[in-house]
Order: sequence, then C-alpha cells, then structure tokens
Amino acid sequence: MAHFAKVSEGVVTQVIVAEPDFFDHFIDTTPGEWIQTSYNTRGGVHYGPDGEPDDGVALRYNYGGIGLTYDKEADAFYEPQPYPSWTLNTNTYLWEAPIPYPDDGDVYIWNEENQSWDPVESQL
Repeated sequence: MAHFAKVSEGVVTQVIVAEPDFFDHFIDTTPGEWIQTSYNTRGGVHYGPDGEPDDGVALRYNYGGIGLTYDKEADAFYEPQPYPSWTLNTNTYLWEAPIPYPDDGDVYIWNEENQSWDPVESQL
C-alpha cells in the first residue's frame, strides 16, 4: 500500500492509501493532482519500523499530510511556517529557528517576541 496526497493550489487537501498498481484506475474529477508520499519520510530521510533511518526511498523530503505545502519545483512537501523568524532548510524542507533547540533534556517553547526558547513549566 502507498500513500497519495491530493494537492490543490500547492496545498495538500486529502490523503489516501491505495495499491500503486491500481491507483491509475482511481477516478477523481475534482481539481488537484495526486502525488505519492511516504509516511516514513521526514527531513529527506526514510525511517524503518524501528524509527531508525534505513535504506528506504525518502519520497519528497516529508510526508505530505493535509495542510502541508507542496513545492513542485523542489518536489518537496513541507509544513506551514511556524514563526516569521524561522527559515526553511532546503536540504531537509524542515523549518529551523534562528537559535537551535536546547539539548539539555528539558522542554521548551519558542518565544517569537524575545527570539528565545522558554522553558515549559511542568504541570504535574
């Protein structure tokens, strides 16, 4: 089985799972284009069932979920820009903050006004 994303005006509007051999017989007359996507692809890397990178085909940089943008020239799916200060990495088609996420094991949320990662207080 394979995943196919329907793209209309550059945005994914629907995703289906279908047998690739039978997809050509799928009839849909609504505007848009069906493009195969991989549920196991993120940042241009294909991941196996164990969550580790494997030798699988990484289709279109990221899984083409509903609401994602499809760049036809780059043949890439990517999420909407989360904050105005973030930039799209065109090697992975993932958005990057101007300051890397801290790797100290704590949980943070981006503060656009201060351009910083603010710690999230535990709710426990």
